Amino acid sequence: MHTPERPPQPQPPPEGHDSGNPPDRRSFLARASSMGMIAGLGASYGTAGLYAARYLYPSKPRDKAWMFVARIADVAVGGSLRYTTPGGEKVALARQGSAGTVEDFVALSSTCPHLGCQVHWESQNQRFFCPCHNGAFDKSGKGISGPPGDAGQSLPRYPLRVEGGLLYIEVPTESLEVADASAPREGHDPCLDGGAPL
Repeated sequence: MHTPERPPQPQPPPEGHDSGNPPDRRSFLARASSMGMIAGLGASYGTAGLYAARYLYPSKPRDKAWMFVARIADVAVGGSLRYTTPGGEKVALARQGSAGTVEDFVALSSTCPHLGCQVHWESQNQRFFCPCHNGAFDKSGKGISGPPGDAGQSLPRYPLRVEGGLLYIEVPTESLEVADASAPREGHDPCLDGGAPL
């Protein structure tokens, strides 16, 4: 009896050997998605590393300059005013005394550290108040009630100076425009247009 001979079966290519055929759709998508995930992880870790390096090793210390805020006579005792630094930071200034000295004034960031709402000075309660969650800060900016008080949060303080009946605040200069201060510009009055560097 004679058994019919079977035709020889092709052997699968060895592992890692390209048989010359294009990959099927499934293997192509698997490889593409794996490479996409690896690229995404690399980019996210790289970005996180960049921010960590900028935080740990700042390029330079922040330079500061004194900016005009207001005339002392224009701020009533118990009154307050808002000030925006050239860098866009919002500041709440309050007058708490009548002597006309720097000790009469306080300048604090008006951005609540809890959720970023704007705080304002309440002279009748002698506190800075955040209406978002009833957060309150004492005259020095320390949290005394609400979420900021519970978390021990405070409002950052800005240095002030009084000179010749004028109130000045010290702010970072990173975004200040460099200008020729030797001669005033035509129509430029630092007391009217929001301040000028000293």
